[in-house]
Amino acid sequence: MRILVVEDDELIGTAIARALRDAAYVADWVMDAPSAMGALLGHEHDAVLLDLNLPQGDGLSILRDLRKRDADTPVLIMTARDGVDDRIEGLDSGADDYLVKPFNLNEMLARLRAATRKLGHHPDATLSSGKLSLDPRTLVAVYNNVECRLSGREFAVLRALLSRPGIILSRSELEDRVYGWNEQVDSNAVEYLIHTIRKKIGHSAIRNIRGVGWMVDRDESHAR
Repeated sequence: MRILVVEDDELIGTAIARALRDAAYVADWVMDAPSAMGALLGHEHDAVLLDLNLPQGDGLSILRDLRKRDADTPVLIMTARDGVDDRIEGLDSGADDYLVKPFNLNEMLARLRAATRKLGHHPDATLSSGKLSLDPRTLVAVYNNVECRLSGREFAVLRALLSRPGIILSRSELEDRVYGWNEQVDSNAVEYLIHTIRKKIGHSAIRNIRGVGWMVDRDESHAR
């Protein structure tokens, strides 16, 4: 899932983006109101984490503008404004939840999962095809009855492949499903992640289609 983080504080934004990546989300992080507006107009995100006090604008204005066009994308406000009236205004402006800084990052992740479930997304649902299965709650993969815990990046790669079994995904497609806009991506980053996943759960879990990309096998027993 791809999350837009709108936060002007570098330390807080870094911590939030890291927590999201460790939980196998893709985090796109912007630091001011114009960048947030551009991101919301030009890209699709599964949810938004929105600060209110922003350079060159206000988070509530961004939220209200978004709700004129998009009634569904979950928005979680995260702010130091802790008054009851502030919370009411934020929720009445269209926020799905309201987090007061400082907050626990695990609680943030739990609230994010709850907000996305309301739209019919099931971030905790197990994915499986054939001998391979993934548990998003624990970042555990099972292949041929071999179980291991993956890093957030490894899990994101395997989830991208498993969400489209039998379909080849190229390097650029996997990079788009795993990395945020702000991140420097080494040319061999995807290959390295594929390598570490194979070392953990078995080489045959992921097929390499030379010069094209990678795929996981489709479960033919359910395709008939």
